[in-house]
Amino acid sequence: MKHLRALNKYFWKYRVRLGIGALFIIISNYFAVLAPQVTSFIIDHVQKSIDSMQGADHTAENSHRKYDWLVLNFIDWVEQVFSERKDLSKAIILCGVTILLLALLRGFFMFLMRQTIIVMSRHIEFDQKNEVFQHYQQLDTGFYKTHSTGDLMSRMAEDVARVRMFTGPAIMYLINLVALISLSLFYMLQANKMLTLYVLSPLPILAITIYYVNSIINKRSERIQALLANLTTNAQESYSGIRVIKSFVQEKAMLGFFDKNSDEYKKNAIGLAKIESLYFPAMALLIGLSTLLTIMIGGYYYINHPNEMSLGTITEFVIYINMLTFPVSAIGWTASMIQRAAASQKRLNEFLDTKPVIHNVPSAMKIPMRGNIQFHNVDFTYLHTGIEALKNFSLSIKEGEKVAIIGRTGSGKSTVAQLLLRMYDVTNGKIEIDGTDIREVDLHSLREQISYVPQDVFLFSDTVANNISFGLKNDSKADIEKAAMQASVHKDIKSFSDKYNTMIGERGVTLSGGQKQRISIARALIKDHGLVIFDDCLSSVDAKTENEIIGNLYEYLENRTAIIITHRIFSLFHFDNIVVIEDGQIVEQGTHERLMSLNGYYTELYNRQQQQETQSN
Repeated sequence: MKHLRALNKYFWKYRVRLGIGALFIIISNYFAVLAPQVTSFIIDHVQKSIDSMQGADHTAENSHRKYDWLVLNFIDWVEQVFSERKDLSKAIILCGVTILLLALLRGFFMFLMRQTIIVMSRHIEFDQKNEVFQHYQQLDTGFYKTHSTGDLMSRMAEDVARVRMFTGPAIMYLINLVALISLSLFYMLQANKMLTLYVLSPLPILAITIYYVNSIINKRSERIQALLANLTTNAQESYSGIRVIKSFVQEKAMLGFFDKNSDEYKKNAIGLAKIESLYFPAMALLIGLSTLLTIMIGGYYYINHPNEMSLGTITEFVIYINMLTFPVSAIGWTASMIQRAAASQKRLNEFLDTKPVIHNVPSAMKIPMRGNIQFHNVDFTYLHTGIEALKNFSLSIKEGEKVAIIGRTGSGKSTVAQLLLRMYDVTNGKIEIDGTDIREVDLHSLREQISYVPQDVFLFSDTVANNISFGLKNDSKADIEKAAMQASVHKDIKSFSDKYNTMIGERGVTLSGGQKQRISIARALIKDHGLVIFDDCLSSVDAKTENEIIGNLYEYLENRTAIIITHRIFSLFHFDNIVVIEDGQIVEQGTHERLMSLNGYYTELYNRQQQQETQSN
């Protein structure tokens, strides 16, 4: 239950709705408990009239002190107006109409209570989903490398939905239970203390049963939610990798894997359902015992001690017991919802309490970036794998320079880009931009001033135009088309059915690899920033298109600082500095001519590339 304390801020935010809703619940139950009293009065009134006609004196003295003040006023008025025996039928009709009116009033306030409490829970659900989503976006890249997308989605969807069942129905039924039991007990004790004690005798058994079963439900709920997250992850990965699954003809194997996870989830869910299926009938049995005790003991006293018990009182107690049937039987349901919500909120808190490793320092500054970059003896190790990506890495890039970073796969090239964007912080050393430590620069300001084309291209399920202009507030059609031309993808887009309004499938599944890369390049080029980073973004582009893009980049990159990370050598592009990385260290650097004169790794790579191009031609 301690995990649900995280919801207190929402209850405080919507305290007015919650308070008014609780008031409506109390008023609704107040009108509900008046009906048994009116029924008790009319039965005793009829019995008294019959005994009077027969000359008998069998009815207990009906003390009006046990009734609510509103019922007392009604009784006084009825007895004054319909004092004669001939008006007995009219009195019965009036009491029937009164009971109907009380039911209508109760129903009206029940409607209002749902409109406040349940609507409040929807507001809390909305706020909580936004909070979770916002927190997800603040978490660093390392977090997403160790947590699956399916689990993240399950927590924001399934777990938040279960928490909503607590903030809405569970809270409503809990307040309703407390209000109805309190009012009923108050008037039952006023009517007959002895009979009330007999009626309540099964309650200790009920309390023990609820406590025992709830502990089981809580453990099962946590297990089920974890299994559901695994199932969602399995499905999400299968959908995302469907082309790989089909190409390797692994549909049957993936179905078997999903079936195994699904079967485990089913067994646990059925096990929980069995516990609940025994629980609710047990509640009904205890309520039935209370009803039986009421009739049996009340009947005994009415027969043997008529002056201590009336038919009206017995009837009143039976109505109270039946009225309490749903709230008391709902204890199990409510307790189950609370336990499931606690298990779900615990899972949500695990992520909400996770602090992002990458965050702004209190004195973070927003500085206009010119493009002077300094790497000072930088070491970096990936925490989740222990791989040392950069070792004693020092590099100076001046404003307006065009720098190429070349190396084999896994040499640490992309890590340089990740550190510049501050997706990670250096393990040792420091990175400076325009003389300021990158860790002292405001994160939003830093990333907003860098145009970045990632190695792993990601396109959203949106139009081509919206993918290119992603992140821009004011984008014109001319700017979008200009960026597409610079990325050599304008002709491709024009051939699409809806041109720039063509919808792209999930992760750009409807496009070729080269088209996705070029749209990703256009997305970076449309941003007018002084620092541009291209991370091996031309690997899926043919030589002709590559040369065309490089030619376009000459004009775009003028007066801009550019870092081009690649495993290929762009012989047509003049770089101010070419940095060769091997095992996280700089092994060579200089201009193309200088590196060729060294006859080292760069020369070997260049000769091999020229040979491959000659053979392909």
